[in-house]
Amino acid sequence: MTDQTNRTPTKAQGDNLDAKLCFDVYATNLAFARLYAPLLEPHGLTYPQYLVLTLLWERDDRSMREIGETLYLRSNTLTPLLKRLAAAGYVERARSPNDERQVDVRLTQLGRDMRGRLAEVPDCVERATGLTEPEIRDLQRRLRNVRAHLLLT
Repeated sequence: MTDQTNRTPTKAQGDNLDAKLCFDVYATNLAFARLYAPLLEPHGLTYPQYLVLTLLWERDDRSMREIGETLYLRSNTLTPLLKRLAAAGYVERARSPNDERQVDVRLTQLGRDMRGRLAEVPDCVERATGLTEPEIRDLQRRLRNVRAHLLLT
């Protein structure tokens, strides 16, 4: 197996897999999934569930729509994910008293407690990247810029 981390594709190689930015993002996403799995599995969580909890730790009591929009998840993906989190006792789902069409999601005490149990996860992930904090922030800025441009197309 060859090391692909140091290859720099040229314009002429545009049809090669190594020249595709989307593949690098995809393969990196898979690597992150492999990294997160053993950190979250002992707690019975998947990465998307962890993202929902993280969002609720930032600010609890959000609408399902807001969660979906923030995490770029469609309702057909988000609904079963939230049902599993509720079945595990991490969140409660309830119809909004202001709008029956809206489902609100809030942490249970168990969901709030999970924050402390998973406190080491961000540091583990940051160390595993091999990047410094300024490099991580720069990469995030660049990726967000790419995402913003892609969403405009």
